Amino acid sequence: MDEKFSASAGSVVAGIDVGGTFTDLLLIDGKAGGKVHIAKTPTTVENQAFGVVSALGATGFPVDGIDLIVHGTTTTTNAVLERRLARTGMITTRGFRDVIELGRRTRPQAYGMTGTFVPVIPRDLRLEVSERVEASGAVRISLDEAEMREAVKKLLDAGCESLVIHFLHSYANPAHERRAAEIAAEIWPNGHITTGHALLSEAREFERGVTAAVNASVQPILERYVERLRKELAGKGYARDFLIMNGNGGMISARFVTLESAKTVMSGPASGVIAAAYTGKRAGFGNLVTYDMGGTSTDVALIRNAEPAVSNEIEIEYAMPIHVPMVAVHTVGAGGGSIARVDAAGLIQIGPESAGANPGPICYGRGGAEPTITDANLVLGRLAPKKLLAVDNPVTVERVTGIFQEKIGKRTGLSGVEAAGAVLRLGNMKMAGAIRMVSVSRGHDPRDFALFAFGGAGPLHATALARELGLPRVLVPARPGITNALGCVVADMRHDFVNTINMPVASLDEAKLRAVLERHRDEGEALIAKEAVKPDAIRVTHSADMQFVGQTHIINVPLPSLAVSRETLQLLFEKAYFARFKVELPEIRANLVNLNTSVTGVRPQIDLSRLIDPAGRAATLEEARREIRPVWYHGTWHDTPVYAREKLPLDAAIEGPAILEQMDATTVLEPGDHARSDADGNIIIDIGEA
Repeated sequence: MDEKFSASAGSVVAGIDVGGTFTDLLLIDGKAGGKVHIAKTPTTVENQAFGVVSALGATGFPVDGIDLIVHGTTTTTNAVLERRLARTGMITTRGFRDVIELGRRTRPQAYGMTGTFVPVIPRDLRLEVSERVEASGAVRISLDEAEMREAVKKLLDAGCESLVIHFLHSYANPAHERRAAEIAAEIWPNGHITTGHALLSEAREFERGVTAAVNASVQPILERYVERLRKELAGKGYARDFLIMNGNGGMISARFVTLESAKTVMSGPASGVIAAAYTGKRAGFGNLVTYDMGGTSTDVALIRNAEPAVSNEIEIEYAMPIHVPMVAVHTVGAGGGSIARVDAAGLIQIGPESAGANPGPICYGRGGAEPTITDANLVLGRLAPKKLLAVDNPVTVERVTGIFQEKIGKRTGLSGVEAAGAVLRLGNMKMAGAIRMVSVSRGHDPRDFALFAFGGAGPLHATALARELGLPRVLVPARPGITNALGCVVADMRHDFVNTINMPVASLDEAKLRAVLERHRDEGEALIAKEAVKPDAIRVTHSADMQFVGQTHIINVPLPSLAVSRETLQLLFEKAYFARFKVELPEIRANLVNLNTSVTGVRPQIDLSRLIDPAGRAATLEEARREIRPVWYHGTWHDTPVYAREKLPLDAAIEGPAILEQMDATTVLEPGDHARSDADGNIIIDIGEA
């Protein structure tokens, strides 16, 4: 487990991503010249480890011959969203037990008269002890150690499995939290003790407290899952360490991942964005809007200059901010399995209810009876019944069309086909709104970006969305349905650090700033040195969270080096502020809120040109054509050629309408679209006029 391993060109590396519907695997055999093995198996919700082992078995490659496994998991994400959390207690400063419930004086429904939410830790499990540290870091009231011991015992008697220690202003002086953790460790039966400052050393006690509470609540769940997976892999002969994706797009050893479990939330969506940035950079597209449509939801994100946007201001749901750096992904409840219905007002609605993996859409033949977006694509000819994955009992297109007529058409005056078309259009509108949230609403012009479409269902809808939003082209990777697994293969190791300064720039001690950034760098390099995987290089980047004095919202400002003067900070902030708001306010002083550092262990480059086997490509476009079938576009049936994506020649030029089918996804070209391939096998689609 402790041997150093570099995933070089001669290694066998497997990336595995567990989604809501499918578990995807991409294995690159460097010992066989980069030969690629892929697998897509149903996710085993009761124990995701079974699905992982099943996917490994589906490749036919011996598990004991794999050098490195990198895994993106939804274990913590699902636990948080579904509130299947470990029983957790909190010990906090006297008088502040309700901080994580009071929050920021917002409401679950902004315009509603009523609204409730359930805090991560219930009030009876939040206890107080005497201690107080001022914002300056000075100790006003010493920690009452006897009270601390008594509080720990009460929480153990209450059946708590995890513990949070969250004291006021611990970011300024963590001495009390550290001592409290030492006392708790004498009594607590396991290592599930989270101190707020260790996970998030920044001001704002609400955000720091909730982040720590989420971390502690998912720690036992993640630990049990990692151990189950380790046992399953060992049973198949895999004896090495394996890595887990974090939400920041980096990886960490499974040996250390549970210490900061909150950082794995959103790891699945993050891996897809990392793969998009990697693929787009190789293809010459640095500015991308990523569009990942899976079975249960759609995730969108923004990439500028081949760098995914990372934020430490993510709120997973109302009153649940998790303020650790994560790839900034916006999610909507519209996936292939999203259920369509007609509401009491006679309007068609899409989601958020999903058919999930079981029973799934009607066309899966597992007993699903409610029409979904996937079923609509089948009715409209965009999907071929015989090409669907994981179908237990095939269902005819006529039967699915009849259900659309019965469930949707009767109440809206539409035929079954028209009802399916309406469902598809509404689903596209909902997903287009999500893309606007990460682009237009943040001041970006969509015309400056390409749409990177992936996920099992993303390429089905991509050209329609690009046309709706004004994006000039779509980039469909070679293996869109397993892009998240590719992200696991190409991701680097990464550790992020943040420290609150919260001082006007004019009053800063420049030597202190440099010392904080140097400490971040040294700690990050030390953590990467502990990993069993050896990186090719170390990359360190710094940034500052800043605001004008008196403001509440912050802007992240990249820092060019360790040595940053007060004058440079002020200038960089004013420049960033103008770029965002087109306003100059030189008379107002800037305030430095946080210093941030990312330390990245850069892994070897992966050649993507063999994701589709070159030997299987046909000599001509005609040889790659499977059939011609009628497909519905904008209210009209068009005879559409259907091509085998894996057989397309690299120099192929395709005019829409056309359908490209492959094992893991189907790509739709609408009338007027033009597509071509590149050296890596990506399909680049130029969007024609509507």
